Amino acid sequence: MFRTALRNVLAHKARLLMTVLAVTLGVAFVSGTLVFTDTLSKALSGQSAKSYDGVAVSVTSYGQSRNEDGQKEGEPGISQQTLDKVKAVKGVDAVSGRVSGFAGVGDENGKLIGSGWANKGSNYAPVKDGKDPRYTFTEGSGPTKDDQIALDTASAAAGKYKVGDKVRVATNGPVKEYNLAGVFTTEDGAVNAGGSLVLFDTAVAQELYLKPGFYEELSVGAEADASADRLLAEIKPLLDENTKAQTGAALAAEQAKMIEQAMSGMSTGLLIFAGVSLFVGIFLIYNTFTMLVAQRTRELALLRAVGANRGQVKRSVLAEAGVVGLVSSVIGLAAGIGLAVAMRSAMDLFDAKIPAGPLIIAPGTVVVALIIGVLVTMLAAWLPARRTAKIAPVAAMGSVHLPATMKSLVLRNTIGSVLAFIGIGVVFLGVSQKSDGRTTIAGGAFFLLIGLFVLLPMLSRPVIALVRPPLEKVFGVAGKLAAQNAVRNPRRTAVTAASLTIGLTLVTAMSVIGITVGQAVDKATTQNIKADYRVTMAGEGMNLDTSVLPALEKGKGVTAVSPKTSEYIKIGDDHQQVNGVNPAALSQVLTVRTTGGGLASLGQGKLMVSAEEAKKKGLTVGSTVEAQYEDGQKGKLEVGAIFDNRGQLSDYVLDNKILAAHNETQYLPEVLVKTDGGPSKANQQAVIDALGKNPAVKVSTQADMRNDMAGQMNMALNIMYGLLGMALIIAVLGVINTLAMSVYERQQEIGMLRAVGLDRGKVKNMIRLEAVVISLFGAVIGIAVGVFLAWAGGKTIAGSIPGYELVIPFDRIGIFFLLAGLVGVLAAMWPARSAARLNMLTAIKTE
Repeated sequence: MFRTALRNVLAHKARLLMTVLAVTLGVAFVSGTLVFTDTLSKALSGQSAKSYDGVAVSVTSYGQSRNEDGQKEGEPGISQQTLDKVKAVKGVDAVSGRVSGFAGVGDENGKLIGSGWANKGSNYAPVKDGKDPRYTFTEGSGPTKDDQIALDTASAAAGKYKVGDKVRVATNGPVKEYNLAGVFTTEDGAVNAGGSLVLFDTAVAQELYLKPGFYEELSVGAEADASADRLLAEIKPLLDENTKAQTGAALAAEQAKMIEQAMSGMSTGLLIFAGVSLFVGIFLIYNTFTMLVAQRTRELALLRAVGANRGQVKRSVLAEAGVVGLVSSVIGLAAGIGLAVAMRSAMDLFDAKIPAGPLIIAPGTVVVALIIGVLVTMLAAWLPARRTAKIAPVAAMGSVHLPATMKSLVLRNTIGSVLAFIGIGVVFLGVSQKSDGRTTIAGGAFFLLIGLFVLLPMLSRPVIALVRPPLEKVFGVAGKLAAQNAVRNPRRTAVTAASLTIGLTLVTAMSVIGITVGQAVDKATTQNIKADYRVTMAGEGMNLDTSVLPALEKGKGVTAVSPKTSEYIKIGDDHQQVNGVNPAALSQVLTVRTTGGGLASLGQGKLMVSAEEAKKKGLTVGSTVEAQYEDGQKGKLEVGAIFDNRGQLSDYVLDNKILAAHNETQYLPEVLVKTDGGPSKANQQAVIDALGKNPAVKVSTQADMRNDMAGQMNMALNIMYGLLGMALIIAVLGVINTLAMSVYERQQEIGMLRAVGLDRGKVKNMIRLEAVVISLFGAVIGIAVGVFLAWAGGKTIAGSIPGYELVIPFDRIGIFFLLAGLVGVLAAMWPARSAARLNMLTAIKTE
């Protein structure tokens, strides 16, 4: 029987090629993801380990802690006195202190070099030999004066800087000019992530990032005969409770574990693509083996007649599937390795530098790829094998194409209906739970989709019946026959349409939610933000220096400036986020609708509270609340205004002067600016000039604000469109399979049609239209379910997005329908050509 299985695999190479392609795609994504993440993880871990070469013990400060009242206690870092004590420990060879923060360097055009979040500044910390072991200088030397810096080689090359040049460096404060003392290479993760690294003299770095005389971490080198564990035991008693010490080896292992965890998130995201691909491929494999066993029904019946039992027949079909799965897995593994290499190269194109290292093909990756390919193929082929083995030999020899029994169809429709109704019920339950119902809706969506897949054969008849009249009217006999043929075998039509249904369900749901959120954000920006410009740091969420406020107020054409500081103070019994603003400018930069009191009360030192929060806490205009500020001082605040919060402010708002009086280091993520005459290139340049042409500061227009807010959603949509592309490829293969089977079953019928006058062109049209009908059937179901799930999912996020109203993007849905139709046309090319070329006499004689 195994030899029979191998012979059948070789006899149907062309038909099985489509199954091989489907499995290969899924296995390639799985193996490519595993190889890529293993390679990246190994490279990053190796880089991290290199940065701790020669470090026996690492000491890290967590900064000041907070007491029960939320006040800061203790030292801001590791003091110079502590460093000296550590240095005096027996067996310590050298100790270097580190401090770091943000530093950005502009190129010759003033544009920031590198990505903002990875632009780093640190101190140059030479040890006994006068060199810092973390950096190798290719030109010049490290900074030793307060007006000197050193740059990494990539940043120096990008800015075309040479030793001795003046370099403008931006930290959180104003831009300053420094002399370039040296250029170095490094294994620092920020540089390898596409950022930049600026080295300052230690005293300068401490002044910029922490406090003079303090460090964030210490790197301790050991003498040749000293044990890292012994040094650790002696160093720990010298440290305070906010400081942690561990060996360099332990720290490297910890970093490696963190990298592995970060890679697992990326791996999970990529494996979702592979999972969808394999899931969609199951329908194609099922169809292929259904077709193959249908063609060989008499052959298998003859095997039964000469002594083969049901188990042997079933195992024969599964053996074929196993061989196909094994071949597909090997090809998919090779393709996955190529995909991993391509992904690594693509990251270099996007300036996401990956440390050098070998390609990692772990034994586990090979095993997983082979097991997944074989199991998926055999799982998909199991039902056709089982169904074939159950057919009695006499019945099989008497009829090549046996229809499903009424009992099996009734059972299938009953199960499908129950699953679909359970899914719909669970989805509505999730909707009623609002923001807590997302997981519930996801579970309901799973049951709904499974139920629909089971019901697709039943749904195919009424849905396709809707397009039959226009097909007959436009294409005549060819259109009529196409509609009839599409529902001749509802099961096969349903399985073929399922791949498109899955892809379009996901893509439609994401598109509807994405566009709805985008329009809500756009509306919130245009209706609620009056400011012409928003000033932020180039790195997302980074802190602006408060010196930007007076600088902007002096800017040419600037009419209003309001900070939007953010800090937590204790109001009543809870710590609450409070925004600090400029009361005189607030109404000029934001649209704030008050439902009680007025904005003028902010200028009188009163508190403004959102209507929702006021209702929750029972506050009204005139109410007083106890407040405790950042510095521990307490006081009473009177509620002066209640406002309708549209998401631009926190629930509590105060005059920033009040907050600044209690906190010297305020968190200032953004400043809103209004200019005379409104937005223009001249006004934007005036704002940039007022900030000293700081490369690390970003000046955004309202359009930029909208794009920033919608950026993540657009990225998610692009990923989903990639998913659609994958589903379309597999759908094309599936439609080809179905049409090939349809042509095979109807050879005699096609011959008769040709004999009574249907020419080759109309035969081709009939096959093409059948493919288009099947594809559009899958698209209709997928898009309808996608819109329903988008509505349900939208209900869970509507409360957190002001102005959220469901928007159905009919233009994109139209494009999805066109793509589905195109799938049908492309898939029908080969089957239509084969059908048109059938010899009518040979076809008529076919049994």
